[in-house]
Amino acid sequence: MRPSLLLNATFEPISVISWKKAIVLTFLGKAEVITAYEQAVHAVSMSMNLPAVLRLVHYVKYRRKEVKFTRRNIYLRDKYHCQYCGKGFEPKDLTYDHVIPKSGGGKTTWDNVVTCCHACNLKKGGRTPKEAGMRLLNQPVEPRWHPMNHFSMDIRQIPAPWLDYLLWHPACTPPETSFGLGDEGG
Repeated sequence: MRPSLLLNATFEPISVISWKKAIVLTFLGKAEVITAYEQAVHAVSMSMNLPAVLRLVHYVKYRRKEVKFTRRNIYLRDKYHCQYCGKGFEPKDLTYDHVIPKSGGGKTTWDNVVTCCHACNLKKGGRTPKEAGMRLLNQPVEPRWHPMNHFSMDIRQIPAPWLDYLLWHPACTPPETSFGLGDEGG
């Protein structure tokens, strides 16, 4: 069964929840269904289409979660583009690179690791971009994504009913200054 997108009372995406939790929130009157999938669930006395997008009836305060440092999140932040040559790649054709090499005291942190293609990684070797005669296209920073986007889902798998409620849209190119999904800009 398909997951549901949960919006705050202000229509701000806050979470992805199971279809079961979505139905419970609806029946308890804590959320209203904005859009539903065509797929239905059946009970003895009723039938209901699975909620695709729900909105909480009352506003809920939430804490912004720290984005987990993972290879996939580095690729998302850098939009699957090598930060040296600028070309886009499939994940299998990417690696990540320490801007300041570990051998030179560089740490494995958001502000020292970038997405890199295999060819550029070989060219750079264990040197800094300047030493290798390469230019870093974007300065690496820790992403400030919306908590709802703190989950792993391939862009091609995102259900169509969710697209109008996300802070970004896969058909659009985000501004050059933002990294990854749903940059809050602060």
